[in-house]
Amino acid sequence: MVRVAIAGASGYTGFELLRILCRHPRATVTTITSRANAGEALADVYPSLRGHCDLIFQDTTPEILTADADLVFTALPHQAAMEIIPELLNRGVKVVDLSADFRFRDPAVYQAWYQEHTAPDLLAESVYGLPELYRDTIARARLVGNPGCYPTSILLAAAPLLVHRLVDPQSLIADSKSGVSGAGRGLSLTTHFCEVNDGFRAYKVAEHRHTPEIEQELSVLAGRQVRISFTPHLVPMSRGILSTLYAQLRAGVTAEQVRDAYHDLYGKERFVRLCPQGQFPSTLQVRGTNYCDLAWKVDPRTGRVVVVSVIDNLTRGASGQAVCNMNIMMGFDEDCGLEDAPWLP
Repeated sequence: MVRVAIAGASGYTGFELLRILCRHPRATVTTITSRANAGEALADVYPSLRGHCDLIFQDTTPEILTADADLVFTALPHQAAMEIIPELLNRGVKVVDLSADFRFRDPAVYQAWYQEHTAPDLLAESVYGLPELYRDTIARARLVGNPGCYPTSILLAAAPLLVHRLVDPQSLIADSKSGVSGAGRGLSLTTHFCEVNDGFRAYKVAEHRHTPEIEQELSVLAGRQVRISFTPHLVPMSRGILSTLYAQLRAGVTAEQVRDAYHDLYGKERFVRLCPQGQFPSTLQVRGTNYCDLAWKVDPRTGRVVVVSVIDNLTRGASGQAVCNMNIMMGFDEDCGLEDAPWLP
């Protein structure tokens, strides 16, 4: 049994961690922290967890987080995570970080898109937490940078095409639609009901901070520097991401080669499901799960392949993937605590 602490447990990703971990057969949540809610009962902040987890929020300090834990999930804002994680590691616990602070290999890239990094030495040690690509190094890690939601949906869609050298890496275009929970629980005019309901809009066009994270991992897969055109959109639903990826096929590449590439990389993966030919996925079919469902079609008229990827942004795009990374780090089965079927309706 692994003892778990959650830093920043009052946000949506913190709640999702608790929802999963309170039923995990090999994990016990011993500590939850929140600077905003310290001293309050979890059930008073999230009544839906009453009777499942009866902890009290404490202040977010290294001493409190490591007093009774083997592993800490940091569901903190960017910058706040890197300020506390070095001390957590010094105290001997493993860390899965859900912020962007330890997803990057190059501190200069992080600084260009976020802010100055205060623990750049740990970037070389941190492992990017996409299990389908980095399972073996995750198993040996003491610090995992959990991927962002958009990067997860796009990288899983693109990986077979780049690994098998089927497309021009510079031709990649990603068009993603996300539910409003991706913006977090904090109040914002742009996510008020009347601002979102019945609307559909693009945002942060050509400047979203997930872009360099996506490009970093695409470049690793392609073996060369890759640039991508990425446009996120906000849709009036609570949770879910649908990403559509477009790429130019190399000369002579067939639909059968594309099909074989996806089955080769994901045929035995627990949390990637390949749709039958001619069917395309909906966000509803992965809601509340750690699945990524994929479908693709080769367009012979344009010579492009179109890939559709769906995930739940809070589960596969954040907390479910974080728990999967914990399972790998602790030597558990990857699907431990993550076996739920999707919610419907």
